Amino acid sequence: MTETGPGARERMVAGAADMIRRRGLNATSMRELAKHAGTPFGSTYHYFPGGKSQLAVEAVQFADALAARKLAKELSAGPVAGLRGFVDMWRAVLVDSEFRAGCPVLGVSVQEPADDDAAPLQAAAAAFGNWTALLAESLRTHGASDTDAEQTATLIVAAIEGTVAMCRAERSTRPLDQATARLEFLIRAVTDTVDKSNPPSAVTPSDGGLTDPRTDSPRHAGCGTGLRDH
Repeated sequence: MTETGPGARERMVAGAADMIRRRGLNATSMRELAKHAGTPFGSTYHYFPGGKSQLAVEAVQFADALAARKLAKELSAGPVAGLRGFVDMWRAVLVDSEFRAGCPVLGVSVQEPADDDAAPLQAAAAAFGNWTALLAESLRTHGASDTDAEQTATLIVAAIEGTVAMCRAERSTRPLDQATARLEFLIRAVTDTVDKSNPPSAVTPSDGGLTDPRTDSPRHAGCGTGLRDH
């Protein structure tokens, strides 16, 4: 019997994002997804006649929208605040999952799609482009030239995505925190940002980068896919 409740489809999309951020796209099957989302297997093709490809695209779009909302909200206080909020979001994903989950957009990007289906990769490229555009616009607003804004925004997204993967391998937030300190320096170098009340981030070696140097308290934020760990 196919479940047709109002939350069934949304649970499947969120569940797909969660599985992809843990296992990658190719290791995520439709049957496992139905089980993970707590929905009957028949629901998968009822809601997603395009099969795994359609579901992967929507999972990426789901993660993109959540991350973009978080980023846009934090960028309202400036590019440094935006960077810190974006980093805190991914740090929470890593720590809350005990380094078993990363970014579902990256999870789709690094695997060759089956049957030359480019739709998931196109969705991933659009997500990265969306985050980059939000950052670039904030940088321009705060005095960066067009070239500096585009290049710096691209570097920020690339650095965060790469260090999230490194953190999973190391089981530590050290790579993310180290990169963030340098990215903040770069933002200040290309903009007119002056934030005397909120000094640059620093990493405390003894705590593995899990303590916020501005408050001396643990850092936590919302999960990058809006999902609780299972």
